[in-house]
Amino acid sequence: MRDFLLFLLLLVVVAALVSVGVVYYQVHLAHSPMQRAGGGGVVEVDFEVHPGETTADIARHLAEAGLIRSAGLFQLWARFRQMDGRLEAGHYRLRSDMSMNDILERLVLPPERDEKTFTIIEGLRLEEVAESLEAQGIVPADDFLAALQQLYAADFLADRPEGASLEGYLFPDTYRVPRHITATQVVALMLENFGRKVTPEMREQARARGMTLHQVITLASIVEREAVLDWERPIIASVYLNRLKQGMLLQADPTVQYALGYDARSGRWWPDLNDFRRLGVSSLAEIDHVYNTYRYPGLPPGPICNPGLAAIRAVLEPAETDYYFFVAKNDGSNEHVFARTLEEHNANVQRYQR
Repeated sequence: MRDFLLFLLLLVVVAALVSVGVVYYQVHLAHSPMQRAGGGGVVEVDFEVHPGETTADIARHLAEAGLIRSAGLFQLWARFRQMDGRLEAGHYRLRSDMSMNDILERLVLPPERDEKTFTIIEGLRLEEVAESLEAQGIVPADDFLAALQQLYAADFLADRPEGASLEGYLFPDTYRVPRHITATQVVALMLENFGRKVTPEMREQARARGMTLHQVITLASIVEREAVLDWERPIIASVYLNRLKQGMLLQADPTVQYALGYDARSGRWWPDLNDFRRLGVSSLAEIDHVYNTYRYPGLPPGPICNPGLAAIRAVLEPAETDYYFFVAKNDGSNEHVFARTLEEHNANVQRYQR
């Protein structure tokens, strides 16, 4: 009997030692990174926790990304640390030298610390987008401009003329991005957003109007630069569509501004066109540039800025008018006055532009 009791005691001691060993091993694994810092190049990994994901889902994705050794051990460790169910949805920047415990503690913190937000407003040309991104601390302007020269796979870019830039296709919006995003990733993100916002149905609308998507975006970019008030956009679009249908020159001031580019004297990308003496011309038609719609008929070769959804919809769903002219009221209202004939237009110019 005594020997049996000693045997049972020995089993209990061995089991306790094994349990301690297992716990020690698990704790050791939980605090051991997959890759030691300085051991062959630490890799940063963008990791997304989607809303509604369980700890099991997250653990599986971490293992698939090579950030942890065992999804099951991660779940057990989260339960042991009483962090199960507390992991926050969002975007994280994790490293290959982080231990399982490090990752767990990171994922219960708000993800915003690893993210930045930037906004690109409607109507900016590519250079202005680059400047805005740099000013908001996202990527250097030069890096962004260089990234624009790369090739991007998107079906909506297919009907652009050969050699065309991405002008017009960087969708204006507010974006939340990883803190260490690259310029190429920013371009890809904005193009992806364009593909979501300019839907297949809208592209079908373009075809139904006998226009390519590139032509729609080109005209929308002009509307974007001309219109300030939402309700005027479909009317301004109708003016340009009416002129195109009649074979008239568009005579859109923003196309001339785009052609002239940056004005060092005023520090503006969209220079004042009223000072003919400084421009060295007696009329805007004298400025010889393919984007000058006072000189060359039809649409310019491509967009002059990146238009928003309202301007694009205005071209696809223009107002039904017989207007061929408009001029700004210059009274602080941001409104335009529209005309059917050149005589009416000239009278409006005399009234509102003096």
